[in-house]
Amino acid sequence: MADPPGCCRPCATCLLCLYSCQWITAKKEKRKGLRTTKCDCSWFLFLFCVFLFTLVWLYFAIIILNDFHNFNEFVFKQQKLWLDWSLVLLIATAVLITYSTVLLVLALCLQLCGQPLKLHWLHKTLLIITALVVAAAFTGLGIKWADEWKSARISLQETGPFLHIGIVGGMTLLAWPLASVVYRTRNTGLKVFLLLVYSAVMIALYLAPLGITSPCIMEENQLPPKPALVGHRGAPMLAPENTLMSLQKAVDCEVQVFETDVMVSADGVPFLMHDEKLTRTTDVQKVFPERADMNSTAFNWTELQQLNAGNWFLERKPFPTVQSLSDSDRDEVTKQRIPSLEQTLEAAKESNISIMFDLRPENHSDYQSFVNATLDVILKSGIPLQQVLWLPDDCRKQVKERAPGIQQIYGRKRDQNKTEQLQRINLSYQHISFEEIRQYRQDNISVNLYVVNQPWLFSVLWCAGVSSVTTNACQVLKEMQHPIWLLPSRTYLMIWIVVDCVSFLTILWAFLLLKKCSQRRQPVESETDVLLTKINSLMQD
Repeated sequence: MADPPGCCRPCATCLLCLYSCQWITAKKEKRKGLRTTKCDCSWFLFLFCVFLFTLVWLYFAIIILNDFHNFNEFVFKQQKLWLDWSLVLLIATAVLITYSTVLLVLALCLQLCGQPLKLHWLHKTLLIITALVVAAAFTGLGIKWADEWKSARISLQETGPFLHIGIVGGMTLLAWPLASVVYRTRNTGLKVFLLLVYSAVMIALYLAPLGITSPCIMEENQLPPKPALVGHRGAPMLAPENTLMSLQKAVDCEVQVFETDVMVSADGVPFLMHDEKLTRTTDVQKVFPERADMNSTAFNWTELQQLNAGNWFLERKPFPTVQSLSDSDRDEVTKQRIPSLEQTLEAAKESNISIMFDLRPENHSDYQSFVNATLDVILKSGIPLQQVLWLPDDCRKQVKERAPGIQQIYGRKRDQNKTEQLQRINLSYQHISFEEIRQYRQDNISVNLYVVNQPWLFSVLWCAGVSSVTTNACQVLKEMQHPIWLLPSRTYLMIWIVVDCVSFLTILWAFLLLKKCSQRRQPVESETDVLLTKINSLMQD
């Protein structure tokens, strides 16, 4: 098999060795008669599918980073092991996508050089393993974390215009190896099939923007106000969650509301704590080893004050930002204790920040007494009641009677069949559509969505018009003065037309150029054949 023009023998040798894992097949004299079989073509198609599969998983992996802290907490509660599993996810995904990408590039280069696609059995095995791993990841995501499919839908609306440009660009580059295959193969049926499939895909891509909708395709003067920030347990990336230090860091981030969780101790003192057990955010295993697995409400206030609520933050490093803490902040972290609700309300009053909380656990037999104890502390604190946002649904009527000034915020959508008019709602960002957000905004209903950590998600919710978002990353979102991108519809239309035209012209040029190259080689081969025929005739005569 002759090396085609433009592809030097060392390059072809190197490509073959990497793809086929056999040095002997890289020698020209050993490659005579070697060709790409139907089985080899099937493996190339499998390679291409695995590449697309891993690329889609990479997209999902980036999306779920917004909610991955929840997964870390879930694993800790089940296994008592803390690890930032997002690093494991990203490293594993990077290895898989890099491997499949390198193999695909090698295969395309071999095709352009006219070399056989003899994939080695080791690569075949690793590709099968890659496909199984990614399939298992998608299956696990669908079973245990199905809400992330909704996150993907939101992300597609945010990144749709850019994904369209990227996919069109990738398919345009694919025109070169495709044209090479078309002009090298003698199978007319295969040529027609490849051209039809490729044409159908490109037509669909060229028309795809007709179905792309994004909240950020709007004029600059239509952009809603920037959503207010609600600190999820304070500023948990800068200080231990649900501590006074975390509240102060949230104030420094210009957060308007401190979101927390309240429990009541065995002797009736409301305090801040999210988990039902104290093992994740305190040193209870060291101070009370025999009682470490007991519920938080089983400890009295004196016992709770013996626990350190900050050292775990430095030891486990729940967020990468812990590494950048100053020495003074580290020293303050080690002094943190579990704050009572009374202490928290006093700090909120001084900082002029609102407080929104859930009262836990909802299924406790003494929940009614928890409500009374919590209301007593709120009323005695002297904090303006409009700064308190009440989340629990149970005993809401009682709360309205005792403290009518408290702001009621609901964890559900409004019911059109009920006469009750909701003024504030608090929902997961995955459980509300952009159309509902716009409708609530028109009806002057405040919408708070949780938990929003990534700038891309904050941007799309900003464009959609949400009132506020609950976040772990207040220090990041605070600095955003504008959505990541905002595109007027006319500008998007022009970009769409230009990209499609450039793509079409590039594809046309690729096919014409390769056709010209193939026709240039054909006459040389034909003249040689004629000359040999004449020589043979003369010898016979």
